[in-house]
Amino acid sequence: MTHTVDVVVIGGGQAGLAAGYHLRRQGVDFVILDAQSMPGGAWQHTWDSLHLFSPAAFSSLPGWLMPAQSGEEYPDAGHVVEYLSHYERRYQLPVQRPVRVRAVRRDGGRLRVETNSGTWSARAVVSATGTWWRPFRPAVPGQEVFSGRQLHTVNYRRPTDFTGQQVVVVGGGNSGAQIAADLATHPGIDLTWVTQRPPRFLADNIDGRALFDAATARRKALDEGTADTGGVASLGDIVAVTPVRAARDAALLKAEPMFEELTADGIRWSDGTTMRPDTVIWCTGFRPALSHLAPLGLRGPRGHIATEGTRAAGEPRLHLLGYGDWTGPASATLIGVGRTAREMARDVARLVSH
Repeated sequence: MTHTVDVVVIGGGQAGLAAGYHLRRQGVDFVILDAQSMPGGAWQHTWDSLHLFSPAAFSSLPGWLMPAQSGEEYPDAGHVVEYLSHYERRYQLPVQRPVRVRAVRRDGGRLRVETNSGTWSARAVVSATGTWWRPFRPAVPGQEVFSGRQLHTVNYRRPTDFTGQQVVVVGGGNSGAQIAADLATHPGIDLTWVTQRPPRFLADNIDGRALFDAATARRKALDEGTADTGGVASLGDIVAVTPVRAARDAALLKAEPMFEELTADGIRWSDGTTMRPDTVIWCTGFRPALSHLAPLGLRGPRGHIATEGTRAAGEPRLHLLGYGDWTGPASATLIGVGRTAREMARDVARLVSH
């Protein structure tokens, strides 16, 4: 069965909901297809202790401020899931789930969206699938022979799962620091934190508000052709949220340099030092989940899809929303995605009105 609609939004997480809010305001006929069985996007799959970098009021989607969480300056992931669920209902967004999009193809003057529950014919498509579903693990010699467990950030839930174990956490970003802090403060775990370069903590008074401002200032400078401000990267790599700051100040977050290889029973550094951990947790980031767009043939070098704002340079009927600074400053954040969603919706409304 083929359904006909002006716009298909792929993904019902924070970016998809922001897209829906602004498309509704533009009077566009649209549907949101979400592969998850419940509202909340990737937030419903994170580790138990995860908190936002910003207070609730500075972590909101367009139209409705996130309510504060009782007893928490920075809301936890469960509070975000609740907020996104209420947001979806508040604005009566047309989300269909669980619907998994398999492919987007050109079909004359329209785009055909093929799913596990039928086909949609649209005049425009907004891809808002995020990155959580495509965890990245760097190629390190010996990964295939290591006899211990290897997990990624997406697999981590709580420190009690590792009681009595020797655990190596790899990664010098926020996920690596937060998970390392989570494990370091739990008794019965022997933690080693490994980073590619010495960890760079942001000043303790910097949170998501400053990061959003820095990302916005960088995009403005680049658009105006002035000197690159460096954006968030100029400030550091790790936001010193309360648990990370506490573990750091207690000298529990001492980072070791990256090891050279994994072996059948452990890991080895270039100086010959060895260790036999039970588990290695790779907190090494994500890549955009864009396999559904492969039939459009838009990927350039290193798999990147060139964009002009949020619009795909090689396919004007396709917009990419919420994947990072390349689709709008801070667009992978709750507070940042609204601005680019608004611009996207205006562009799409002009397209479908002709």
